[in-house]
Amino acid sequence: MTDLPPDGTTPPPAAVPVDRAAGPVPAADPLAVVSPRYGGGSLADVLPSALAVLGVPGAVDLLGLAPGLAGVRRVAVLLVDGLGWYQLPTAARYAPTLTGLAATVGRPLTSGFPSTTPTSLVTLGAGAAPGAHGVLGFTVRVPGTDRVLNHIDWHGDPDPLHWQPVRTQWQRARAAGVAVSVVSRPEYAGSGLTLAANRGGDYRGAAGVDALGRTMLAALSAGAGPTLVSGYHPDLDRHGHLSGVDSAPWRIAAAEVDGLLARLVDGLPADAALLVTADHGQLDVPAAHRFDLDTDLRLRAGIRVVAGEPRVRYLHVEPGAVDDVVATWSAVLGPAARVCTREELVAEGWFGPVAEEHLSRVGDVVVTCRDTYAVLATRSEPPAASRLVAYHGADSAAEMTVPLLVVRG
Repeated sequence: MTDLPPDGTTPPPAAVPVDRAAGPVPAADPLAVVSPRYGGGSLADVLPSALAVLGVPGAVDLLGLAPGLAGVRRVAVLLVDGLGWYQLPTAARYAPTLTGLAATVGRPLTSGFPSTTPTSLVTLGAGAAPGAHGVLGFTVRVPGTDRVLNHIDWHGDPDPLHWQPVRTQWQRARAAGVAVSVVSRPEYAGSGLTLAANRGGDYRGAAGVDALGRTMLAALSAGAGPTLVSGYHPDLDRHGHLSGVDSAPWRIAAAEVDGLLARLVDGLPADAALLVTADHGQLDVPAAHRFDLDTDLRLRAGIRVVAGEPRVRYLHVEPGAVDDVVATWSAVLGPAARVCTREELVAEGWFGPVAEEHLSRVGDVVVTCRDTYAVLATRSEPPAASRLVAYHGADSAAEMTVPLLVVRG
């Protein structure tokens, strides 16, 4: 993302250049393994930096935003689900505003691990790595049971305030006198994931992209004091899953994101800034690269509970079966995946430091798919999950690398 599009689109005059050296350097290969950069180059660092810009006591500007945002008293943070760094060139033909901003005021960050929506939304909202906040995957086993919790379909059990114990950045901002609003789909209000990620903000429902832009700008301009507004847009991710990256529906969704960005940039108050980021990227998984743990008896041996998602599987095994499961899965999947124990993954820092009470939410064995492979569970998970075109969750650059665009009014 260094060249402007052929139509000569230029970034708005108020765009603030950022120090690209402050973030991770994108891998040349989108399938290369990328580890999270907690503490100065990850999604967890966005809101602490925004709070520091707004003068919240104790907030640390881990991303170095303050020099370019001097005088800013209002910050809007837009998360575009599925807008990975490696999707930006693909979107360029349909999103000139996005392209111009990415070329001049964009830099890469990493998501946390796994690179999946529930984990990333809470990582952003809590300003903490997954090991601290405990939302450690799309689905996880509830410790002490054989129940698998789907964080997207979560309504009160377990209690979100106990399951995710970290004080959110929205709560910190509100306690410091900042007006805080969270703008998202009406149907997400009060869900377990919303409470885990966004508690502390005044929830404002916005049913579509136009309502999202309008409501974010209204909340940003509502008062005279320091203000923090978040917005969430899910459609790019949804169409990537259902139809594939760069499919016709995906292109339409990319154009809608571009219109939203143009509206927000044009409507920013003079003392405001807009931060645009994402929760993960995506990649298409061809039919020939799909294993099915429900039809291969070798992959079921010794397994008690399966969680995670197709690109990152958490395997909870029968007592004493860890070594056998690791050996079998390694032999069956070969170079299509890394198969390791929970202890190995935690020791390598993929989740950041993991609280003791959160450890058993991760499988005894963790299977992280490489290249464009996935492990489906056609009988034990909803059928729609096996019919998707694009997936995410693993540790490739395409999934783990997300943009941060910084614009001021």
